Amino acid sequence: MTQAYIIDAVRSPVGRKKGSLAALHPADLAAHPLRELFVRNDVDPAAVEDVVWGCTETIGGQAGDIGRTAWLVAGLPEDVPGVTIDRQCGSSQQSIHFAAQGVMSGTQDLVVAGGSQAMNRIPIMAAMTAGAAYGFESPFIGAVGWDARYGDEEVNQIKSAEMIAEKWQLSREELDAYALASHQRAHIATEAGWFANEIAPLAGLSQDETIRPNTTLEGLAGLNPVREGGRVTAGNASQNSDCAAALLIASEAAVKAHGLKPRARIHHLSVRADNPVWMLTGPISATRYALEKSGMTLDQIDLFECNEAFASVPMAWMKELGIPHEKVNVQGGAISLGHPIGATGSKLMCTLLNALERTGGRYGLQTMCEGGGQANVTIIERL
Repeated sequence: MTQAYIIDAVRSPVGRKKGSLAALHPADLAAHPLRELFVRNDVDPAAVEDVVWGCTETIGGQAGDIGRTAWLVAGLPEDVPGVTIDRQCGSSQQSIHFAAQGVMSGTQDLVVAGGSQAMNRIPIMAAMTAGAAYGFESPFIGAVGWDARYGDEEVNQIKSAEMIAEKWQLSREELDAYALASHQRAHIATEAGWFANEIAPLAGLSQDETIRPNTTLEGLAGLNPVREGGRVTAGNASQNSDCAAALLIASEAAVKAHGLKPRARIHHLSVRADNPVWMLTGPISATRYALEKSGMTLDQIDLFECNEAFASVPMAWMKELGIPHEKVNVQGGAISLGHPIGATGSKLMCTLLNALERTGGRYGLQTMCEGGGQANVTIIERL
């Protein structure tokens, strides 16, 4: 089987709610890392065989195949196609998988993967509720097969995060302590310049503006829960944000033909699913599956990225699998750095790759919870 290599990975800084990137057209945001990828790498963009792009809420400026639109907005060759995919929060991690699979199958040699989300311009859940005018209460309710299988049970990520906190006995205090650590880690990483190599400045912004270095446990404790009597608050959940990220994936033949230097090799990729009402537990079974499928053990993985959609998600995942926090999200996560839905998978891969290079680690594993109870797992080997 042909190997798939990561040549480079670059992203925009993360813009906060009503922040520096809020006014950008979604296609301009998405075009930024695509353009930067070819500023940073001496390869003819016309050699790219496809652009695989993750994005959700594909309405308005994100509609009409933004993966294709962004490539054109970036001023890149018209004859290179693009496709937009939606695996909810895992959309651009899946884009990496599809790009790598194209290379590994031998049908493609040079593919761009990535994703974007302009959450200020098009809010989360906008596409989910857009069907109301056409008589759809939700994408699920009313489908005969869905109603027969799941009834009218609420499908809601806050509810899922609360269910997880209760099942894995995670207290409000523990969730808040995890959130504080996320901000502390992200602040240390930013001050030390650990994100510098992955970020291409945009609109006058050169670093992530979602980090709150003055966060305290007292401040977090003072926040009201989203649901009465619950444990999930705005402080221990991920932030809505704007970001775009892109990776260049190549075969060995493309590496030789274009004189490229790979930074990592895709060692394993898989995706699994769990109950859609529980929704956010997928990374647990998906990680077990990935390790079994790859023949690896947890102690062989040097660093982990598990998306912090809510603090309860990585905390339950670590508790269930016995993974030490010291190896997980070492530069912070979505609580401090934002969760720009369609961009998050490729954004996290930028960070995982650079963190492995910084620490000298060999293997990194990335996973994230996704709508529908799904979860992608990618294992990379630093070269």
